[in-house]
Amino acid sequence: MLGQFTLLGLIVLLPARHDWAVSEQARRAAHGVALAALLLMVVAATSLGRGLTAQPLPNAHAQLRTGGLYRWVRHPIYTGLLLFALAEAAASGSVLKAVAAALLIALITFKARWEEGWLRQRFDGYERYARRTPRFVPSLRRRS
Repeated sequence: MLGQFTLLGLIVLLPARHDWAVSEQARRAAHGVALAALLLMVVAATSLGRGLTAQPLPNAHAQLRTGGLYRWVRHPIYTGLLLFALAEAAASGSVLKAVAAALLIALITFKARWEEGWLRQRFDGYERYARRTPRFVPSLRRRS
């Protein structure tokens, strides 16, 4: 968790740079994506109810969610977090923020895989759900 918050802090707090050109229109679009990503995280977190925890371990109130946003990806909160980080890095024109976003992607991928091990142990249907539902990026395939 400390690594995740540190990298996210760098993405948010490091100043913008001019390592690459970012038009005002592109910057606004990226900030719009970042705002949508925050909304995605709030909606996904709210749908977990009392099962929401800061730790990547299911708590006593956790239930396997496979509907709503969880129908499209297994980790919509992480999807929102990664989308936010990428949008902010792109809007900043900063190589440092881009590196922090890449490290965050690696960290969240590791964290999600570790969490999924616990979810497989806790929920009988998790393996079947994981086979048909992408981890972070929704599939363009038709869903049944």
